Amino acid sequence: MAVNRRAALGLAAASATVAVTQSGAAQAAAASPGNHAGAAAISTPTTAVATTKYGKVRGYVRNAINTFKGIPYGADTGGANRWLPAKAPEPWQGELSCLTYGPVCPHPVRGDWGRSEAQFVYDWDDGFEREDMLRVNVWSSALTGKKPVVVWIHGGGMTSGSCQELPSYDGENMAKKGVVFVSLNHRLNALGFMDVSQIGGAAYKESGNVGLTDLVFALQWVRDNIAAFGGDPARVTIMGQSGGGSKVTCLMAMPSAKGLFHRAVVESGGGGNYPDSAQQQRYAAAIMTELGLAANDIAGLQKVPHQRLLAAGQAASAKVNPPMAAPGAGGPVLGGAAAPRAGFGPTFDGSVFTERAWGTSAPAISSDVPLMIGSVREETFTVLPPLTEAQVANDFNTMFPGKGAQVHATMKAAFPNTPPTVLKQTVSGLRTRGNMLRLADLKANAGGAPVYQFWFVWQPVTVLERRSGAFHCLDIAFFFDNTARCEQATGNTPAAKALAAKMSTAIVNFAATGNPSQPGLAWTPYTAATKATMLWDNTARVENGPYEAARAAITA
Repeated sequence: MAVNRRAALGLAAASATVAVTQSGAAQAAAASPGNHAGAAAISTPTTAVATTKYGKVRGYVRNAINTFKGIPYGADTGGANRWLPAKAPEPWQGELSCLTYGPVCPHPVRGDWGRSEAQFVYDWDDGFEREDMLRVNVWSSALTGKKPVVVWIHGGGMTSGSCQELPSYDGENMAKKGVVFVSLNHRLNALGFMDVSQIGGAAYKESGNVGLTDLVFALQWVRDNIAAFGGDPARVTIMGQSGGGSKVTCLMAMPSAKGLFHRAVVESGGGGNYPDSAQQQRYAAAIMTELGLAANDIAGLQKVPHQRLLAAGQAASAKVNPPMAAPGAGGPVLGGAAAPRAGFGPTFDGSVFTERAWGTSAPAISSDVPLMIGSVREETFTVLPPLTEAQVANDFNTMFPGKGAQVHATMKAAFPNTPPTVLKQTVSGLRTRGNMLRLADLKANAGGAPVYQFWFVWQPVTVLERRSGAFHCLDIAFFFDNTARCEQATGNTPAAKALAAKMSTAIVNFAATGNPSQPGLAWTPYTAATKATMLWDNTARVENGPYEAARAAITA
């Protein structure tokens, strides 16, 4: 059973990854009074202290890695600060204890807790909610040197999630492999993406995108402070999955973010046909009506409880947006919407965003940033009950009227020995892969820095009768060498650990040099012509245009 991170601070977990030289902090722990068995797996030595521009922070050492959690990078965003740009935290005296994760942004109530099998493989930790949540976490093997930096941006769309939501997000093993690993929380949903500029005035000009400008503020913190943790501010990689991947592609199109990062990694997300300010302002006005507030009562709006804000937003959305288009109706939007829809998401405002990127072209402002991009084979969010061959054949007939049997046969040929339950889910993964290829094409065709494309096709074989497949988020455990922490999903088998070693090395090398190749596993850059793709499986390899017949069958 995997150790839940809520209990992780009190337990030791031996690492099977790359060994590193003990940091000074770990050496101090080994020599501390009362330690009779050599270096402790976890300790709080006085040497685990870093100095930021706002004050000193005190962390702990776990398995020779300096760990700091809940470091403030911004002030409280609640009350009168709601929807205003992030502000610097008040400097503090002495050492601030940074031993545990900080608050998470308030978010909608999770609807997944009742699904036992999904809960089992994901192993969520929802944390505790506060509007005072602008926090970063840092893992580093030593507080000196100039190591490449990986900044992890969590998923959950633009509405939910946090830096601690999944056990795969832990940065300890990546720090062992030679990077400084950073994760963070920021404003989400109504608190991060509600354009109140027509309600509150010019001070709220960026209100529709403060969830993204928070990320810029966090990257500025990294630029100004990461050297104190042994990181190199000139080698920063931003990396995100699902909604986090979309945030990465947003940052690639934001002038305020230029120069704050030097490589980018997108997993199972990205792009976006976002509404403009006029749409979002109409939406905000409708929310005010739902709440019974005067049109310019910004002070009243800042006092509305979060869950009431969300409910008003849901009611207003149904009134200001047209019905959702059918899946596959066209347009560059995941989910099938043919036109931008107002809601709690980014706003094309001509200020934070000055170009409509990723619809027909990649953003020119980040043409010099190498991009790694890809997805996983199934991409589903849940674990389906066992399905028979006949049931799945009938489902294909429903999904693909008039050609269900043909598509089913093509899929079985492309993915032999796949359980029927998983084969049905692979359709979802192929559709997501189509969007990842579209984004890779845009970036590659723009010229400039290279693109590296991947598809995670590895299959769990030890849990839930192989029914989970390569579900949404599974690749994170491998990219961060956390198959042991995520054993409920990965099994932590020898094959899983071997693949995780390769995938995490690719991230470390990409962060260090911009090239993810490693000895014995060269990674060819992607072009629209070759569609060179790293297939992450028990036998990792690059193939040109893999599984295109299957993808063509479901999209024709």
